[in-house]
Amino acid sequence: MKLGSLKDANKKDGRLVLVSKDLKNYVDAADISPSLLQAIENWNQVEPKLKDRYQQLNSGSLKDAKPYSESLMAAALPRTWLFADGSSFIYHVKLVRKARKAPLPETLQTVPLMYQGEAGRFLAPTEAIPQVDFSHGTDFEGEVGVIVDDVPIGVTAEVALKHIKLVVLINDVSLRGLIPEELASGFGFFQSKPNSALSPLALTVDEFGSAWKEGRLHLPLTVNLNGQFFGIANAGEMYFHFGQLIAHAAKTRPLAAGSLIGSGTVSNEDHAKGSSCLVEKRTIEVIEKEKAETPFMKVGDTIEILMKNEKGEDLFGRIFQTVQKA
Repeated sequence: MKLGSLKDANKKDGRLVLVSKDLKNYVDAADISPSLLQAIENWNQVEPKLKDRYQQLNSGSLKDAKPYSESLMAAALPRTWLFADGSSFIYHVKLVRKARKAPLPETLQTVPLMYQGEAGRFLAPTEAIPQVDFSHGTDFEGEVGVIVDDVPIGVTAEVALKHIKLVVLINDVSLRGLIPEELASGFGFFQSKPNSALSPLALTVDEFGSAWKEGRLHLPLTVNLNGQFFGIANAGEMYFHFGQLIAHAAKTRPLAAGSLIGSGTVSNEDHAKGSSCLVEKRTIEVIEKEKAETPFMKVGDTIEILMKNEKGEDLFGRIFQTVQKA
C-alpha cells in the first residue's frame, strides 16, 4: 500500500489517504482511520480495510478517486512520538568524522550510532527549508526510514523486523556549522538538527518486491541539487539493518507505535555514485583535490530526493525543497 497525509489546515496530523501505485490518483481513507499515526496505533484492525480500498483504487472501481499531486501532501507522517536516527552506512561515518577531525568510535562495527531527532513536526515534502544564518552550514541528508508498531523493550533484531509497518524517505536537515561545538560539549545534537522532511508517501514493504530483503531496501536513492545529479547511492549497503537499529533503540525502553527509525545518510564507497549530503562530497573533495569546492546550501537552492524501483517507477513521490530565509 501507498499511504499519505493530505494537508488539512484544521488538523496537525493531516487526513489519511491512499495513493495508487502509479501515483495518479488518491482516495480518502479518514473513515477507516483519521490519520496515519492512528492507523499505525491500530494497525491490526485497520490494515485489512485499507488493503481492500487500495485494491479498489488500483482497479479503477472507485468513483470518488481524485487526481494526486505532491503539492497536496503533508509529510507522510506529519508528527509522531519518536524520531531515532541511526548512522548505518559506515563509509559515511568515516568521511564525516574525517571532515571534523574526530576519531572513529571503537564500537563502529558492533554498536549502531543513533541520536534522537525532532519528531513534533516534519516538514512537508515541498515545504521550504528555513535558513536562519548561512554560516550555520545548511545541509541535506537523503535517508530511508521505517515506521514501527508497538515495539517491546529488549526486542531482538530479528523479531524487530516484524514490527516494521511502513517505509519512508527522509531529508534529515543538518546545520554543519553548529555540530562541532555541540558535540564538543559532550551532550550531542540539538540546535544543529532542525526539522526534517519526509516523503509524501509511506509504503508497506510488499510494494518493493525482492528489493526488500534482510531488513534493507536494495534500491538507489536519487539526489539532485539545483536540478543537477548529486548522488544515486544504493540504500541496500547499510552495515546495520533496520532490525538491528530498532533493537538498539528499544534496548532500554519500549517504542510507541508510530516511532520513526532512520537509516542515516545513504552512502556508498563508489564515488561515481555521488553522495547523499554535502558534507560527504566536501570531504571527498578535500581528499582528492585538497580543498572543499562545493558550498553548503544558500537561499534559493533546491534539493530533490526520490527513489525508483527496477522498472523506473517512482515509489514514494518526491521530496523537493527550496531553501528560504527564515
